Amino acid sequence: MSTRLTLDQDIQAIVDAVHAPGAQEYCDMTVAEARASHNEKAGVLGAPHVDLADVRELTIPAAGYGIPARAYRPVEGDAALPTLVFYHGGGHVIGSLDSYDTLCRQIALQSGQMVVSVDYRMAPEHRFPTAVEDSFAAYRWVVEHGSDIGADADAVSLGGDSAGGNLAAVVAIMARDAGLPRAPHQLLVYPATGAYPDTPSQLAFAEGHVLTRRLILWFHGHYLAYEDHTDPRWAPLLTPSLADLPPATIILAACDPLRDEGIAYARRLAEEGNDVTLKVYSGVTHPFFSWSGALPKARDAVAFAASQLAASTA
Repeated sequence: MSTRLTLDQDIQAIVDAVHAPGAQEYCDMTVAEARASHNEKAGVLGAPHVDLADVRELTIPAAGYGIPARAYRPVEGDAALPTLVFYHGGGHVIGSLDSYDTLCRQIALQSGQMVVSVDYRMAPEHRFPTAVEDSFAAYRWVVEHGSDIGADADAVSLGGDSAGGNLAAVVAIMARDAGLPRAPHQLLVYPATGAYPDTPSQLAFAEGHVLTRRLILWFHGHYLAYEDHTDPRWAPLLTPSLADLPPATIILAACDPLRDEGIAYARRLAEEGNDVTLKVYSGVTHPFFSWSGALPKARDAVAFAASQLAASTA
């Protein structure tokens, strides 16, 4: 499939730069190099920086480990705020609090909610299911102790993009099964939900995009053992029941390898009685949501996500 025919001109220019002669994909780098490169790109393409009332570093206790996190409070005062627990993308291998800092600031500002960004442990140093366990522990801590940082414990939502969307979806299921209060919302931006990268969109957009099949398999190789692909904590589409989950906003890119599994997850959530809003942006690819410093459609998607969060607790 020709990306020239399907991608908007502004995002095609970014894709062309990613694949310029001499440029390397993350999977051609060491993990350390890929992480540094991802942080650098975030500084160029990411959302504009905005100052907030308070931004503080946190350490969330979990099973003998302190999970780094960052809390973004958009307004002055001591009033408890609805809160979004956010998990960054990056294939469970790259991504950081810093590379998602400006995005979290924008979501907090535009939604009026506190955002707690979670720096879960990543592969290959910590393979599956460590990221899942850290993510659930962080969400549970915010629900049970978030009042200490100004969070409204009765209004703690979940969100993330790509690998972070995968984690948010899985944590929503784990929270239901653990008997925690149902979150007011789950924001899933092109979440990974399927067991294997074998959908039509995975094959159609396997090359010539930012998230290629080579890169997807590189991420999987670092994060998962072979048998992990059929674990519902990796592939939430394999969960026997998706009933009684938080209302969901699912944002997808039309030219993204992860598009079809996002659509399949939205369909299953709706079929099993959950409220679902699905929005697929044409002419864009993975990871456009993080590029609101350069793309009008990304700015629209962030504003839409923030409005959905705000409405969920209005």
